[in-house]
Amino acid sequence: MNNNKNWEVERQELLAKISQLENRLEQVQQLTAVGELASTTTHEFNNILTTVINYAQMGLRHKDDPTREKAFTKILDASNRAAKISRTVLGLARNRKPGFEPINLVQLTEDVLLLLEREMNKYRIQVEKEFQIVPEIMGNGNQIQQILVNLLINARQAMVQGGRLILKIVADQENGTVDLTIRDFGVGIPTEKLPHIFDSFYTTKSGPDESGKGGTGLGLSLCRNIMERHHGKIRVESSVGKGTAFILKFPVSSRCISE
Repeated sequence: MNNNKNWEVERQELLAKISQLENRLEQVQQLTAVGELASTTTHEFNNILTTVINYAQMGLRHKDDPTREKAFTKILDASNRAAKISRTVLGLARNRKPGFEPINLVQLTEDVLLLLEREMNKYRIQVEKEFQIVPEIMGNGNQIQQILVNLLINARQAMVQGGRLILKIVADQENGTVDLTIRDFGVGIPTEKLPHIFDSFYTTKSGPDESGKGGTGLGLSLCRNIMERHHGKIRVESSVGKGTAFILKFPVSSRCISE
C-alpha cells in the first residue's frame, strides 16, 4: 500500500516538473517570436531611414522643383510606412495581456504580415490574402501571434526558391468558428511524418536555415498547445512536392454569439 502511495507521489512530482518545463519552453518560444519580429522591424526601419536620408540629400543638392517634389514625395511615403509599422508594433504590444479578450483575427494577421513583409520579400514569397469579414474570436493576441509567426516562417522555409503563400480567413457558421488557412506550395511533408509533427522535439528539418530559424521541434507543438488552450483545433494537409496547408479553427467569441 505504501509503495502505491509513494509511486503516486513520485508520479505527481514528475508531472509537476514536466509542466514547469513545458511552461519554460513556451516562454522561450514567446521570446523567440518577439525577437524575430523585433529583428525584422529593426531592418525595416533601417531601410526606411536610408530612403529618407538619400532623398533628403537629393532634395538639398537639386534646386529644381520636379526633383524636389519627387524627393519630398518619397520622404512622405517612407514616413507614412514608418508610422504604420509603429502603430502595428504598439498594437501588438497591447496584445501582451495574460488573459483572453475579443480578437479581430483579420487585423491581427494583417499586423503580423506587415512586420514579416521584408522577410517574405527577401525570400521571394508572394503573399495572397483571401480575408472575409468574420466575427471576433475570444483569445490571447500574444499567443495567436506566436502561432502566426511560427506557421508563416515554416511556410517560407518550405519554399526554398520562393513561391506563393495563400492565407484565407473565413467564418464557418455551422460550427461557430473562424477558420484561418495558411497554404504554401513548398516541399510538403511525407505521409509517414504527418502523425508526429505536433510532437515536442520532433522536426522534419535538418536544423535552422541560413536565417537561423527553425529546426528545434518546438514550434508546432506550441501551436497545438495554444490552440487547445483556445478550445480550437489545428490540422494539417500535405503532399510531398505540392505543399502544406495548416487549418486553424477558432471558436467565435461568445459576445458575438449573444449579439
